[in-house]
Amino acid sequence: MPPDQLSTTFAALADSTRRAILARLLLGECSVGELSEPFAISPPAVSKHLRVLERAGLIEQRRDAQWRRCRIKAGPLKEVSDWTERYRQVWEERLDRLDEYVQQLKAKEKKSHGRKRNSKSRKL
Repeated sequence: MPPDQLSTTFAALADSTRRAILARLLLGECSVGELSEPFAISPPAVSKHLRVLERAGLIEQRRDAQWRRCRIKAGPLKEVSDWTERYRQVWEERLDRLDEYVQQLKAKEKKSHGRKRNSKSRKL
């Protein structure tokens, strides 16, 4: 069974080198040579990373004379954004509830400390 697009995208994004390549492509189209400059890996290794990104639909490559030029494609990233957005909303709601609970605990703590002080002052 072939993996779904979201799984393929996440697998491609799992590697820090591929994320760095995408970050560079956000600045604009560039050649494979330009993409490989900041990395201490071989050109064939960079090409393998590019193939993974291309299979995931995150980039596209084109020939320009003897150069291969790459550019980012936003479609799969939009799918990731949509997927994570649903979970962001869930976690924000949970964190809001947690914040309310912590505030209730703080309020109870203040009340109990105030009572202790009053009872001590009566004993004196």
